[in-house]
Amino acid sequence: MDFINFGLKDFIDILLVALVLFYTYKLMKESGSINIFSGILIFVLIWLVVTQILEMRLLGTILDKLVSVGVLALIVLFQDEIRRFLLTLGAHRQFSAIIKFFTNNKKKEKKGNEDIMPIVMACISMGKQKTGALIVVEHNLPLDDIIRTGEVIDADINQRLIENIFFKNSPLHDGAMIIRKNRIRAAGCILPVSHDLNIPKELGLRHRAAMGISQESDAHAIIVSEETGSISIAYRGQFYLRLSAEELESLLTTS
Repeated sequence: MDFINFGLKDFIDILLVALVLFYTYKLMKESGSINIFSGILIFVLIWLVVTQILEMRLLGTILDKLVSVGVLALIVLFQDEIRRFLLTLGAHRQFSAIIKFFTNNKKKEKKGNEDIMPIVMACISMGKQKTGALIVVEHNLPLDDIIRTGEVIDADINQRLIENIFFKNSPLHDGAMIIRKNRIRAAGCILPVSHDLNIPKELGLRHRAAMGISQESDAHAIIVSEETGSISIAYRGQFYLRLSAEELESLLTTS
């Protein structure tokens, strides 16, 4: 029996495959591509059962052909989901730390209160006035594609400027503001909308757009509700709702 020859190397092999599958599952869940992962896994299991256990030659040959062209078919059919997964992989904290270590990037950016407080104060002020707003704070993953959908501003972070951009009569108030490297880079930007069925129905389009960008990047997406004035953040596919000024500041300094 083959099981008699089962050794330490085989155990390590199985353990590594399990770890790869676990981290792939975790990353695809973060990127919103979990259904694709589940479908591929089921297909591979069926292929193994048919070819290795049941030894069905005709069906096995057909599945072999499908597997041989499966990679190209997946790239063509699911290019957006694959791109989202790779973006999530690149933005993952552990992988980012490894890349920074090998590229000798010792410069560590840390947001100070002088950069965060104008954003916090503007959100608190807009919340009291029930002025809707959507602000995205970029981190490691560049949002160039998103910035190109709006109007480039490239200005210092300023509370009054933020409030004026989201004023109801402003032409840019409906889109999202992108903040990059402690500067307001663009406004009026269009974000990808999440179609996650787990998002509460009482949350509107701004919250869905914030969730969409949080699933595709490592950015903080701040939402000020036009209906209730409450402040929320979407970060790495998770909502933090009804935040106080202190909680908002704490979350923005965590990346």
